[in-house]
Amino acid sequence: MKRIVKRHLAVLGLAIAAMAAAGNASFAQGSVRAEFGDWQMSCDTPPGASTEQCAIIQNVMAEDQPNVGLSVIVLRTADREARLLRVLAPLGVLLPNGLGLNVDGQDMGRVAFVRCLPNGCVAEVVLDESLIDTLSNGTNAIFVVFKTPEEGIGIPVSLNGFKDGFAQLP
Repeated sequence: MKRIVKRHLAVLGLAIAAMAAAGNASFAQGSVRAEFGDWQMSCDTPPGASTEQCAIIQNVMAEDQPNVGLSVIVLRTADREARLLRVLAPLGVLLPNGLGLNVDGQDMGRVAFVRCLPNGCVAEVVLDESLIDTLSNGTNAIFVVFKTPEEGIGIPVSLNGFKDGFAQLP
């Protein structure tokens, strides 16, 4: 089950559009401000907002299944009250099975998809201190989407730079 993580700048626009459609930020004109290992920080001021909002983003593709990729987005909400992990998965994933997460061999559970957009389906979870710590100190995460109830596709996401990027989120 060989899969290689690739960063695709073209998919960055997809992640930004997903953030816009999913609320909390428009990022329509977002710009990459910094790189932290395998993560990029993108910032923009949503229409009508008085402050800029930033997110750290990583886009990954499964090499052996080029139509299966994810945009992983971490941000603080505009009101600074919550921190979110948002994942945009491709259309065609099996929604009832949700999105699975495994960090360094430890099963972290599944989260439901909250909505589908023209460019993919979104799953999100509020980051608590425990999950932030796990992601910050981890090496590799595997996000699992399902094509059928029996067939999960594990997509590796590097956690290299996550801790520094997260710490720099305004």
